[in-house]
Amino acid sequence: MDSSLSELADKAIQYVTSQGVEYCDARAEKQTAKSVLIEDGEIEHVRDTVDQGIGFRLLKNGAWGFYAISNPRSFDEIKESIQHAIKNVNHYSQKKNKPSKLFPNNINKATKNYPVLEKPQLEDLIKVGLECNKAIAEKSRIKKSTVNPWYTINSKYFVNSEGSEILQNFTDVVIHMTATSHESGLTQSVNITEGGRGGIEQITKDYKAQNSADFISTKASQLLDAKPAKEEKATAVMNPDFVSLLTHEILGHPSEADRVLGKEMAWAGGAWWKDKLGKRIGSEHLNVFDDPTIKESLGWYYYDDEGVQTQKSSLIENGILKNHMQNRETSTVFDTPPTGNMRATDYRFMPLIRMACTCIGAGDWKPEEMIKDVKNGYLISNCKVPSIDMKRYNWSISAQFAQKIENGEVTDLLRDVIVVGTAPEFFESIDACGNDFTIRPITNCGKGDPMQSMIMGNGGPSIRGEATVKSVN
Repeated sequence: MDSSLSELADKAIQYVTSQGVEYCDARAEKQTAKSVLIEDGEIEHVRDTVDQGIGFRLLKNGAWGFYAISNPRSFDEIKESIQHAIKNVNHYSQKKNKPSKLFPNNINKATKNYPVLEKPQLEDLIKVGLECNKAIAEKSRIKKSTVNPWYTINSKYFVNSEGSEILQNFTDVVIHMTATSHESGLTQSVNITEGGRGGIEQITKDYKAQNSADFISTKASQLLDAKPAKEEKATAVMNPDFVSLLTHEILGHPSEADRVLGKEMAWAGGAWWKDKLGKRIGSEHLNVFDDPTIKESLGWYYYDDEGVQTQKSSLIENGILKNHMQNRETSTVFDTPPTGNMRATDYRFMPLIRMACTCIGAGDWKPEEMIKDVKNGYLISNCKVPSIDMKRYNWSISAQFAQKIENGEVTDLLRDVIVVGTAPEFFESIDACGNDFTIRPITNCGKGDPMQSMIMGNGGPSIRGEATVKSVN
């Protein structure tokens, strides 16, 4: 990051503090992004962008103010924006019924450079992308192959009026791939995302991207011969990729304390387990945590956008709801320390409580043992599209494919499968968790108004529970 940007952030904090605010912070950020879109062996476009700016928050008379500026050229420019923000806060604080308060936090000063084993280059993206596109397209009955590799190089400087000064430099590398097959009027599509925080090794190590390309193209072709599932409530063994989205939607989002307090109801819903802290909400096999310290995941970071140092947070222990993800403001309501989950997409936005790497904890079952015990059920594999109600109570998630389980044996391949349940009933039905714990990259989680898209990790092991399984054409 250009030192002039961080210096402007420092000067802004000094000026805002002199205006009688209770608290203020600034995030100076720079991001360099490169991406390639490849369809059917042709490079459709290459994008190369650089973005930088500063976002400022201030708390005065119990009310929040925020402003952001791209490519600031002088402090005078920033000073004018600050004055507008203070004017707005003075107005809205008169209407604030419950003044916002902040939980105490340590003064943190640190520089964190996240490891990059092999620095990504544009030519690397193109090479891997073309290899994967070819692997998809050469399979029989594949009619369309789409590959989108990208990387970002990020530098984020946080400073606040309490004395914290934190610089974090990190790189993310990701590849999205889709294989679409078609025959006799039937179309099937299978997609996958690979990547993490680090260098190009996040998609090239052990030929991860290439192997995934081969997998999705093979499966898309096979699904043209698959059967639809008959609707029934049955035992479902869900693989880690499917569990990652299930965890995200019906465990992660309702664990965000702002949703629990109803502050997201107008846009993205609340949480069905409001006021259930300390109570049983699932079986003894259900353990859930959020952990920003898991290295190389897209949810790995040392400090959040309030300068709170991160650590693993236990959310559900043996079926008992223990905590929510907290920021410094919600922590004063729940009387518990913040969990380090306050994040913004970039400097243009106010930070919100967001998942980092939310997961179901591993068990000691081998996946094949979980299947062997099932007389009639389904092996549900790889997530597709969720549909969840406002309280995260009723849910349905489509799978990319499934297989019938009969007398402990995996049999017919099934297509167009959707899994349906209610949160408390499904959580209570979980009777086994596998030893195949896996973290999956999530790159498009939306929250807030205006909408903020966030990257993170989600995951868990294979799990077994009861749900309704059916096919939707």
